[in-house]
Amino acid sequence: MSLAALEIEAQAQGLTLRGAFHPAPDSTLVLLGPDEPRFWARFREAPEFCSTSPDPLDLWSKRVIGDLARRWQGDAIYPSDGPPFPDFLGWARQSGQAHASPINLLVHVDAGLLVSYRGAVILPQRIALPPARPSPCDSCAGVPCTTACPVQALRPGAPYDVAACQRHLRSPEGADCRDFGCKARRACPLSVAMRRPPAQAAFHMAAFMKD
Repeated sequence: MSLAALEIEAQAQGLTLRGAFHPAPDSTLVLLGPDEPRFWARFREAPEFCSTSPDPLDLWSKRVIGDLARRWQGDAIYPSDGPPFPDFLGWARQSGQAHASPINLLVHVDAGLLVSYRGAVILPQRIALPPARPSPCDSCAGVPCTTACPVQALRPGAPYDVAACQRHLRSPEGADCRDFGCKARRACPLSVAMRRPPAQAAFHMAAFMKD
């Protein structure tokens, strides 16, 4: 089994590999995230999309990633497992494909600030992995994410002001972020390539506002 073979199977389900590392000499942990922009169409066609569950995307993720884990003879792990919750952010950094950004969010070398993880699979074998890649922020001209937030909820040298962010989203002035996604995340040049449709962005923001 190779990383390339895993990627082909993951993409067939609307997912993609967002990093991997060796938690032990004889195992490999693979991180899975949405294969955007193709992911949203796959999710909309799934039975979970019409579910009355408060977390239909979690249901979809557990079914799809669970099936992949069984096919790969591994064990699936999900961000919602807990408490205690799995350290997905730490695992992402261990993979060498994600780093801390100037606004303290995780930035991925391909997905930028719109990176997300739907789950992980621990495989009972050691798979060859690509080398770590440097943070894309190191060569980002102007670092636009640092000034994009309309209420400065995300800014360098300060923790994420979740309360200020949610107040803005619930206000008339927050329509742009609410309908199209976080402006700071969208300002990342790498995130532009994700091309999330507005319906997907609004879905994620609505879930965030419920927290």
